[in-house]
Amino acid sequence: MGKQVFKGIIPPMITPLSDIDKLDVAGLERLVEHILAGGVHGLFILGTTGEAQSLSYALRQELIERVCRQVAGRVPVLVGITDTSLTESLTLAEKACQCGAAAVVSAAPYYYAPAQAELVDFYSALADRLPLPMFLYNMPSHVKVMMEPDTVEAIARHPNVIGLKDSSANLVYYHTLIQRMKKRPDFSLLMGPEELTGESVLMGGHGGVNGGANMFPRLYVDMYEAAASADIPRLRKLQERIMAISTTVYKVGRYGSSYLKGVKCTCSLLGICSDEMALPYRKFNAPEREKLRRILESLEVEVVNP
Repeated sequence: MGKQVFKGIIPPMITPLSDIDKLDVAGLERLVEHILAGGVHGLFILGTTGEAQSLSYALRQELIERVCRQVAGRVPVLVGITDTSLTESLTLAEKACQCGAAAVVSAAPYYYAPAQAELVDFYSALADRLPLPMFLYNMPSHVKVMMEPDTVEAIARHPNVIGLKDSSANLVYYHTLIQRMKKRPDFSLLMGPEELTGESVLMGGHGGVNGGANMFPRLYVDMYEAAASADIPRLRKLQERIMAISTTVYKVGRYGSSYLKGVKCTCSLLGICSDEMALPYRKFNAPEREKLRRILESLEVEVVNP
């Protein structure tokens, strides 16, 4: 396995849909080019922002094929393989390998919350069988279990485990991992919440898997570069912009899915792709869409598909 260290902004791409089990192919192609034009350092498909667990396996495999073919090696493609079944995770990983992906990403199996020792057993068994390097994905709000630092260290002893994406929004936890993993310079630590990415990079993190980069990829790349070069005045300015998006775009609607609906609706308003959602979620109705349009105008973002 290669020892590539993944750094920078690796957006967790939304999955453009034209129906509940059909890709918006033209929108997908525009979205990929829009994100890559922002100078991102990679692309992560089939994550939380990609609605992976709501998509059929056939659609997931089609998405892997199309994205890898279109990206064509311009940046590394990371593929989410999170599942309650190790066998299904391996099937997706094999597809990712065949299509030229660089790595896979796996959150803990969900439903019954596994114990820490069970996480070590599960990931050891998975890593032994994977055809690609693996990122761990700490997502306690969705899978009901936190990967404790001792557990991460134990799993990371496997040479096929090359990094972790942390979406806990717990900076103490993240800083603890930075300290613990110093002995593994090839191990990438990526921040999920974009609101925390700048300061995490300043303190030794490797980058961010930031959903806002679906909409405004250059903004998040600029933020990462300012943090990586310790340009604090520029980072402060960019952070204000990122927080303006976080506190407005992601707050339309009343449900836990509001963030995702906000990202998808914004991409629709920007003329990139459809904002259809996979069930059980539904796209914004006209009042929410109009509210979001006004928010974008207040942020001085041009709306082309009101």
